[in-house]
Amino acid sequence: MTRCLRRAAGIRAFSSSMGRATAFTAKRASYRVLGGLALFAAGTVWAAQGAHFDTPTLCSAGKAPFTGVPGTDKERTFIAIKPDGVQRGLIAAIIARFENKGFKLVALKMLWPTKEKAESHYADLATKPFFKGLVAYFSSGPIVAMVWEGKDAIKTGRVLLGATNPAAAVPGTIRGDLAISVGRNICHGSDGPESAVHEIANWFAPEEVSDYPRSLDEWIVSDN
Repeated sequence: MTRCLRRAAGIRAFSSSMGRATAFTAKRASYRVLGGLALFAAGTVWAAQGAHFDTPTLCSAGKAPFTGVPGTDKERTFIAIKPDGVQRGLIAAIIARFENKGFKLVALKMLWPTKEKAESHYADLATKPFFKGLVAYFSSGPIVAMVWEGKDAIKTGRVLLGATNPAAAVPGTIRGDLAISVGRNICHGSDGPESAVHEIANWFAPEEVSDYPRSLDEWIVSDN
């Protein structure tokens, strides 16, 4: 069933037809509705707790908005391997950190940012004295843009990256192991739910982000 949950008429039509379906079909369809309702409820709770930015409508097929749903297993974060990480051949090593942790890669592409795109990405830092140099650096070569999904993906993604200044990043983090200078710190990661939504939407169109099941997820996240 692909109609959005907020379309109550569609749900009523589905409910009225269940009496005519076989027991197997009815059971399977009811699981889909219950799953969609659970995801919708999670998104509603998140919104009630203070989120004020728009996301696409949740649908009963169980798909999340392409920017994710913070506070759930469908939370998504934007991670970019910067030009220095690409030039140093660290793409595979950085992707492995997130995959080995258990996060799911739902979008990936390599591109060369324009100056304007870099300025848009770092718009919140526009008043900083280092803004011009940061934009020049970020647009100096190809980057690898990614969207990762999973429980606490935003916060944990920042932990995996390590402190912005590699000199303060602990060993075991990406920057702690692979970087020395704050001016060449390899990666960017969303620092909160609002920036994650903005950055994912800034770098990816909805059709570029995949929502797919993964059989191993039950072995990664479980409350028993």
